[in-house]
Amino acid sequence: MDMFCTTTYREMTDNFLRENIIMMLEEIMCLFDMPLTELTVKAERLRRERTDNKLDICTICNARSGLCTEDCKFCTQSVHYDTGTPEYSMMSINEIMENAFKARENGSKHFSIVTSGHSLNAEEVDYVATAVKEIKSKLDIEVCASLGCLNYAQLTVLKKSGLNRYHHNIETSREYFPRIVSTHTFDDRIVTIHNAVEAGLSTCCGGIIGMGESRRDRASMALTLQELHVDSVPINILMPLAGTPLADTPPISISEVLKTIAVFRIVMPDKTIKIAAGRESFLKDFQGMAFMSGANGMLIGGYLTQRGRSVEEDKKMIDEIYQIWNL
Repeated sequence: MDMFCTTTYREMTDNFLRENIIMMLEEIMCLFDMPLTELTVKAERLRRERTDNKLDICTICNARSGLCTEDCKFCTQSVHYDTGTPEYSMMSINEIMENAFKARENGSKHFSIVTSGHSLNAEEVDYVATAVKEIKSKLDIEVCASLGCLNYAQLTVLKKSGLNRYHHNIETSREYFPRIVSTHTFDDRIVTIHNAVEAGLSTCCGGIIGMGESRRDRASMALTLQELHVDSVPINILMPLAGTPLADTPPISISEVLKTIAVFRIVMPDKTIKIAAGRESFLKDFQGMAFMSGANGMLIGGYLTQRGRSVEEDKKMIDEIYQIWNL
């Protein structure tokens, strides 16, 4: 362990808990060197003190699948890889509505319309805006969207339709990003987040861990997200899917996943830290530990091209989490 970390990390994290100081990259790196139990205790303390003690439940709808021109190495929807992923054009508005109703019945606070591809054209944005209006007129649910790299004008159309939040992950650190994606840049994603904020939308932005990145990359990603002041931070764990370039990536350890969740909570104490894809595959029986390490949100009902746990299993776990939180 670095001498700086050995002598200062406990004092530094205590100061952060007390004063909410802005952390630097080396300070975030020191958090990863803390013993897991001590780190998670500090993170859970922050979750209790800085959030409303409620789980933020979200469901996503894969409204357009496959045929994506981008080459994200983790994604089965890219045309660059042979993965056998289903390909279909935009769902009908009735189909999107059916998914929204199901999400609300399952207890989701947020319902997100997701489309494959780099972006949408004006006609497609109007179509999604119509779907958003329909959902908002009939359901008490916050509507989100993940539609690629959109500009300010497009996001303003969606905001006016009733969209609450825009989702657009940065995926990893600025330094590691070129090893994961080459068809667009890290700054393209940053600009999209800024456009969403300027349009008056809440923002959801996180990434994927376990893609071969270093702890420093995860610390750098956390720092970028802190600087962006995003509202919700989904943490995905790589699912190495057949046909993608990352199919043979060695799995990240459970302790490293839990440390990452705790670090993200400490770096962004009052944000929603949400566990998403991969939680079933890697955390397995330790999923509950994520919510004792600072997480306060989760996706239920599956992940685009991959099925998750049954909603019934997740509902049971949610009840158990609330029981523990309220002890």
